[in-house]
Amino acid sequence: MSFRTNPDRILDSIDRSRTRDDSGLDFVREASARVLDTEPLGSDATQAERIRRIFAAVEKAYVSTAGASEMRRLAERFQTVGDINGLKARGDVAVAIHWLDHDRSDDIGTSPFEILPARFEAIRKVTQSSRPDANALRILREELRDGVLAAYGKIEPRVREAVRERADLGHVAAHVTLDLRPGG
Repeated sequence: MSFRTNPDRILDSIDRSRTRDDSGLDFVREASARVLDTEPLGSDATQAERIRRIFAAVEKAYVSTAGASEMRRLAERFQTVGDINGLKARGDVAVAIHWLDHDRSDDIGTSPFEILPARFEAIRKVTQSSRPDANALRILREELRDGVLAAYGKIEPRVREAVRERADLGHVAAHVTLDLRPGG
């Protein structure tokens, strides 16, 4: 038996990786980014321009989250020996808008998602790659995009209300988070 295909060596490697994950080292469950917009528009700006400013902050946070190194580490959890080896997962995307210079509480919207093995088959045909982590990265980015739009759609009426209350005239922060858990 060769050194590379020795079953004991393979099992030892699996045990080492599980022990490393159990100890909490480098365990990633979420990817997130926060963008602070410190340049308020002038007092003569229209409501539509002010809402666009807030959406632009959310969009910057989305782009930062999609390109974050944590996204790749989340996708690596779909490896054959990883903790999501059944290619099933659940999660949610959260969008939070913080009104830093106003008494208004934060506006938070969430959008749940589920990843099933059939999704991997469909994406494998598109990407023509059999690597689960590469396909998972593409799926996670699609879920992030759809989730951000859905979550922002849920809080958009509250954002419009905040603009009417002039809560956006100070500093505004947008926080986008993708949380992923193994699905049972």
